[in-house]
Amino acid sequence: MMRTRPLKVALLGCGVVGSEVARIMTTHADDLAARIGAPVELAGVAVRRPSKVREGIDPALITTDATALVKRGDIDVVIEVIGGIEPSRTLITTAFEHGASVVSANKALLAEDGAALHAAAEQHGRDLYYEAAVAGAIPLVRPLRESLAGDKVNRVLGIVNGTTNFILDKMDTSGAGYSEALDEATALGYAEADPTADVEGFDAAAKAAILAGIAFHTRVRIGDVHREGITEVTAADIASARRMGCTVKLLAICERAADGQSVTARVHPAMIPLSHPLASVREAYNAVFVEAEAAGQLMFYGPGAGGSPTASAVLGDLVAVCRNKLNEATGPGESAYTRLPVSPMGDVVTRYHISLDVADKPGVLAQVATVFAEQGVSIDTVRQQGKDGEASLVVVTHRASDAALSATVEALRKLDTVRGVASIMRVEGE
Repeated sequence: MMRTRPLKVALLGCGVVGSEVARIMTTHADDLAARIGAPVELAGVAVRRPSKVREGIDPALITTDATALVKRGDIDVVIEVIGGIEPSRTLITTAFEHGASVVSANKALLAEDGAALHAAAEQHGRDLYYEAAVAGAIPLVRPLRESLAGDKVNRVLGIVNGTTNFILDKMDTSGAGYSEALDEATALGYAEADPTADVEGFDAAAKAAILAGIAFHTRVRIGDVHREGITEVTAADIASARRMGCTVKLLAICERAADGQSVTARVHPAMIPLSHPLASVREAYNAVFVEAEAAGQLMFYGPGAGGSPTASAVLGDLVAVCRNKLNEATGPGESAYTRLPVSPMGDVVTRYHISLDVADKPGVLAQVATVFAEQGVSIDTVRQQGKDGEASLVVVTHRASDAALSATVEALRKLDTVRGVASIMRVEGE
């Protein structure tokens, strides 16, 4: 039997995502009520600019006092889509203190201070759900947190930023340089006016921290995630990848060590074989590849950003949290029982693609090969092209640690015959 008294929802933020959440709550009110077992009522919307016209939202619900809204005491669920660290952190903890559960899309805050937020939710017996914080509409957090709770996840490998995937895809398919591809992404609305968070990997690193924490039942903060962006990726890198039967993607990679005693989390551009499922993820789409002990290999694919996809994830969490509220229960909280350390990037082992500018004369290849051997880095393949006294030498290694590769590069720079290191890129997915 459906409860007639509505569950009251406060919405913090009414931008692209927030306005879509409000619209769906209104247009799908009957369906949401049927799925939850009680009607949901939008009880207030906190914004910074109250004068802005917001179609479909009763102006009487608009307020600039977000703190007063979450302190009301009759609010059942707070939806936070403001973003950033403050005032979001304070508003969320205040909501818990005054009896509300929280649905958030705030990846930056969760990656920075997720443990404290989970602790506050547990202290007050409330829910903290955040499916929308990672990969938009793609169901990923809940499968990792619930569906795979009885399994052992060993690796999460994914494309979790649509802007960078669009840029790299355009560089691959059209031969455009980075700047041209970024301009196109900006013109189409895939990149912000300031794209730093995307192209420098900050957005993906926050998502990697969240995914690693859930997958490995340990605490991983954004500061634990090794981060590299795509600004240094060139058309020549893309062409080299093609010659190897690969493409370049910005990957978030979270791995459990082979001995199970530590984890790593990193974000960086990498070459992946065209045969890998992630290689076919085009334009602004996201996809995450999960490797679990019993379930095997799973892939989650779909739109990773945008108002409607993100709102879909928010509303899914809203339904779950409201159901818990009616049943006087809470869903799964933080699981960090393993307390595994996060290994530094120097310990990460993978393959590398190194492009060197060298003198075009006899003995250069032997000198370079000797440096690799001295550092214990095994060479898989070498390709050399030369003209007019200058040459390029492309070396692909077998698996080696990042520390060993760094030492190799430093030694190569000291050779008189090496003019420079044109690029270094990891090779993943094999």
